[in-house]
Amino acid sequence: MNTELLIKSHFHFIGVGGIGMSGIAMALLKRGYSVSGSDLIENNETNALKQSGALIFDSQIKQNIDFLTSKFTNKNIIFVVSSAIKSENEELSYCKKNNLSIKHRSEILSFLMQFYTSLAIAGSHGKTSTSTFLSTLLELCTQNSSSITGGIIPIYRSNAHVSNTKFLVTEVDESDGTLNNYSSDIGIINNIDFDHCDHFSDVEEVISSFKEFAYNSKKLLINYDCTIIKENFKSDYNWSNKEVEKVSYAIIPSIINKDCTIGEYYEDGKFIDRLIIPVPGLHNLSNITASIAASRMIGVEFHEIKKNIKYLKLPKKRFEFRGELNKRFIYDDYAHHPNEIKATIDLARLFLKQKNENTDEEGRRLVVVFQPHRYSRVKQFINEFSEELSNADVIYITNIYSAGEENNYEINSEIITDTIYKKNKNVKYLKDNYAIKDNFLNLTKENDLIVNMGAGDCHNLWSILNKKKR
Repeated sequence: MNTELLIKSHFHFIGVGGIGMSGIAMALLKRGYSVSGSDLIENNETNALKQSGALIFDSQIKQNIDFLTSKFTNKNIIFVVSSAIKSENEELSYCKKNNLSIKHRSEILSFLMQFYTSLAIAGSHGKTSTSTFLSTLLELCTQNSSSITGGIIPIYRSNAHVSNTKFLVTEVDESDGTLNNYSSDIGIINNIDFDHCDHFSDVEEVISSFKEFAYNSKKLLINYDCTIIKENFKSDYNWSNKEVEKVSYAIIPSIINKDCTIGEYYEDGKFIDRLIIPVPGLHNLSNITASIAASRMIGVEFHEIKKNIKYLKLPKKRFEFRGELNKRFIYDDYAHHPNEIKATIDLARLFLKQKNENTDEEGRRLVVVFQPHRYSRVKQFINEFSEELSNADVIYITNIYSAGEENNYEINSEIITDTIYKKNKNVKYLKDNYAIKDNFLNLTKENDLIVNMGAGDCHNLWSILNKKKR
């Protein structure tokens, strides 16, 4: 890709409101580039881009392209797409018809990474959380770091914080096979699982994609606790929460509760110190250990990490407490893969256990509201979904969020519900969040811990419930 050409370009993002696309668009704006974008839905991300100077269209029609080509006659215009943009999109098809320059979002992110010492987080699960933890540590410890991620980082209140810094933390996506577009100074692989069945046919294809990412990384940091990684990848840098021997960086937990995790920190098998980590959950401990390891690899002093670790917070939609309604406690979580659901339910059980111990309350229930994501994923993992979801006390399943897929898989949410029913009779299919709102007091009880899970539009449940007259 011609870097010199991109430097002199205007960038137009087709589907700019997506969390990944908007972050890259904002990063370009903050580096002084002219940016425009189109999206059919107005959201916080499009509003933030407008306020920062981007030209935002609320339609996706060919007239937008004609306007841009007439306005920016002195610039090369790059049209940026993600894999979510379908070929029949009017803007995209018009660009193709007129042989205009089209780049995938991964190519533009890779272009931005060239200006920094880049730390790229990859993996099947936990990328956004790890990116958030690492971004927070580097910001507080170095004051010399930028960030482009797929979630809202609390310390920045944004998914893109970009300036003329030494370091850049990025989250890179494997879902569409574009990992090979990235070349990073430090590549981090959290874990590897079979997912994104719409693109990959089996786990071997997933592994192959990560191997290209590993090859393109100057240094590679890997999770020693992930069996697939351990069997397929070799590196001088690794982390663990189970082992100390043959491990570069380890935190072995001694206390885990809903408020924190306390563990013993080791480097190269040598005990260093005891850490109090203000984020609960074993999966989060792994992500935080990776963040500490990456920080140490670029020379951050351990005493700076220990001093600032107390400020770590999860990104939005990662076990995010939304509030209390009629003595029901509601959380949002992004879990949409069976292994993510398991981790989220385990974390919720920590909260329930400690609450019951502290208040002598008996019978508090874990209620899961789950919006399945993609027909292909549900078809592939229906038994695994049923296994993990049945571990909640009460389960409500809403319609599958298609994410643009056609339902060619003979699957629907009633089938999932019936499969769960074989393991847990307390399951019910409800069409959507409005059906939950209409029956909320009957579907739930006082002191229920309600986790609303999914990667689609399910996270509007809190606002829908709050519009209900009580």
